[in-house]
Amino acid sequence: MSGLIVGLGNPGRRYAGTRHNVGFDVVDTLATRFNTGWEAAPRGIEALTARAADVVLVKPLTFMNLSGAAVAGLLQFYKIAVGDMLVIVDDVNLELGRLRTRPSGSAGGHNGLKSIIGSLGTEEFARIRLGVGRGDGRRDLADHVLSKFDAAERADVEALIGRAADAAQLFVTEGIGPVMNRYNRKEDAE
Repeated sequence: MSGLIVGLGNPGRRYAGTRHNVGFDVVDTLATRFNTGWEAAPRGIEALTARAADVVLVKPLTFMNLSGAAVAGLLQFYKIAVGDMLVIVDDVNLELGRLRTRPSGSAGGHNGLKSIIGSLGTEEFARIRLGVGRGDGRRDLADHVLSKFDAAERADVEALIGRAADAAQLFVTEGIGPVMNRYNRKEDAE
């Protein structure tokens, strides 16, 4: 295998359709596009994987804050370089529908990214941040990210998931540079 695409989220029906699980939604979309299904990860690694051509799609099942152990185990098992991994996460600091890609960087307050960086010992991996909005500033942030999208937001969210899946496919074929050039433009979200 030559690439790993990791969608972050929390396992279980309770979290399906929440802001925190848009990473799962993107890799689910990719699995459908690649006509592949989910199966238990090898060697007792707590994750679901789906393989297509030369890429492994991943949904860690360790809950968001502990995602790093599953990601590190899968990189090692499949002998994939960290530079050939793309992580897809929600971002409350981006307006709803906005997509931002980076070749590396800090966790930016995201506990899933913090876990991966801690497990790998490096920030040098590509990521796509999906804007889920901050919501009401008086509301607890944890409650916000664990809430489901409003009906009025669904169209924007579906478009965001589709664009992120397109960006992930471009990452597999051309790398992070072309993805950044194409998807980091503000007008792309409109």
